Amino acid sequence: QGELYNSVVERFAQDVEIFKDTCPGLVDQIEKGEFDSNKTRGILERALRPMLEKNIDTVVLGCTHYPFVVPLIKEIIGDNINVIDPTEAIVHQVMYLLIKNSLISKFVGEKQIEIFTSGSIENIKNILPKLFDKNIYVKRIDWSNDLKLNVIKK
Repeated sequence: QGELYNSVVERFAQDVEIFKDTCPGLVDQIEKGEFDSNKTRGILERALRPMLEKNIDTVVLGCTHYPFVVPLIKEIIGDNINVIDPTEAIVHQVMYLLIKNSLISKFVGEKQIEIFTSGSIENIKNILPKLFDKNIYVKRIDWSNDLKLNVIKK
């Protein structure tokens, strides 16, 4: 629905047939840490089966949550269909913006992980052990106030 999405389709996919599904409920399942539960599988199958029937050749992930369920997606779609995961491109863009705006931490490369969330700390703490094998500092942040106070340029 977004302007960026429409721009990308216009530039790169004019001759491509596109099938879309927002996978209602999938983000909630991922945030609960249910990466391969029956409910998660059901959401993905409802989205992917109709596409598979139309002989798709590629699945493009359109949400930063979705890479957590790539193994389940691949299990459903098989080995002959490509999965495009935008995670690496997002990481590169974030690093570019941090460097460009002199916001890169002097601690980059150290093994401490800090996560800031605008959501519930309890929810995120429940899934962190599934994603990382070390202690992680989590802080709740109010985007409207905290960022103005905590972002300090070097």
